[in-house]
Amino acid sequence: MRFSGRLRSALIIGVQGIRARKTRTLLSMVSLFLGVLAVVVVQAGASIAERAMLVDSELYEGYDGTTVMEMGGGSAKIGPIVVDTLAGRTDAVALTGMSAIIGEPGVRPVNEGAAPLDGSWGDSGGGPQMTCDNNGCYEVPASEQAPNGQAVEIRLTALTGDVRQFRPYHPRSGQWLDFTTVPSLAPRLVLNQAAADGFAKYRVPAEMRIAGSTANLTPQFIGVVDDADQQPRAYVRMDELTHWVPASKLVDPNYSDVRILMTTPTPVEQVLTSKLKAINIEPHVRVIDTRTQMEDQLALMRLVFLAMAGLVLLIGVAGILNVGLATVGERVEEFALRRAVGTPRALLAGIVLAETLITGLLTAALAIAASAAALKVVVQVAGGSQPFLQGVEFPWDAGVAGVIAGLVAGVLGGAIPAIRAAGIPIATVMRA
Repeated sequence: MRFSGRLRSALIIGVQGIRARKTRTLLSMVSLFLGVLAVVVVQAGASIAERAMLVDSELYEGYDGTTVMEMGGGSAKIGPIVVDTLAGRTDAVALTGMSAIIGEPGVRPVNEGAAPLDGSWGDSGGGPQMTCDNNGCYEVPASEQAPNGQAVEIRLTALTGDVRQFRPYHPRSGQWLDFTTVPSLAPRLVLNQAAADGFAKYRVPAEMRIAGSTANLTPQFIGVVDDADQQPRAYVRMDELTHWVPASKLVDPNYSDVRILMTTPTPVEQVLTSKLKAINIEPHVRVIDTRTQMEDQLALMRLVFLAMAGLVLLIGVAGILNVGLATVGERVEEFALRRAVGTPRALLAGIVLAETLITGLLTAALAIAASAAALKVVVQVAGGSQPFLQGVEFPWDAGVAGVIAGLVAGVLGGAIPAIRAAGIPIATVMRA
């Protein structure tokens, strides 16, 4: 009870001291504000950077915990096995990639090999035309090469189901593939942003040709998504593609791009593995764990920035220390008089510490509020163009870090003035 009474007295007198010296308190808060703000911003920035790194990885790989099965080889039996095994399944989705050319028939595309249309891979035209099969890759003779024309080559990814349960593709316009409707004879395509920009730049006929198809197709563009891929790519329902491309032709020998995304656990993994091994295909199975893989990198990044924020915080602590020493120097007679009437030394030290701690907490509250408001403005302004900012809220751990930084600064900045106040002799009262 005695300790509780002294604590209450220290807090009351500390608040009275702050109210009596508003200018000095403001100076202390200004010097400390930047330090606490730096700690809060670093902590919040580290959380947002972690989210940004995970978002990119989720677009390329998938959510953490997703089981991924990959396989090599261009066997014609892979396609039918995958289609039959995953028919009607919602716990697994197959992605098979192949090349498709949309535009004038019988011409060479402007971006051979589905190169990015922004030129980030260099000049994609004019080089030797290559082709690959199960026996290897070779150059197409000049006499057999098609003339240049108005056509765009894309990577076409066929899906057995809605892949968004495993990869968070961000819609840009239109709609996503609807797997609940009857398959259309005119395949519906969802373009990625790179492909959409390419077709906006090059006006080409709506005719699509795929190696192994029974006839050229007339695609329908129904939407655009952001998949973080530089290559022009389109997504199509596999059951719509198999109207024109036999299941045995779904695996492109040029790329061998087959991937199965599954929940964990699922019987699909065991069934598929058995069927693939029966045709001498050894699948590679792994579980996505991006957060653990990036843990060391994120920890190092956070440590470096926290060290920089700590230096700024020390400047704020020095400001509180200077103001606190000056304040104690002005209040020597007051503290001596309190000692003369029986005030314990610990209570005098507590009064000074209470002032600096309250100042630190007020500064932390202002820094946290400023950071939260700034983050909200950034999300509203840039959230539409930056997927990792969509739905971002102020991280609670940044607020906790700000409060801790304010308390630590209050203790460090008030410790020496508190010791000096507690050491003032009673005889000093005679100067008053």
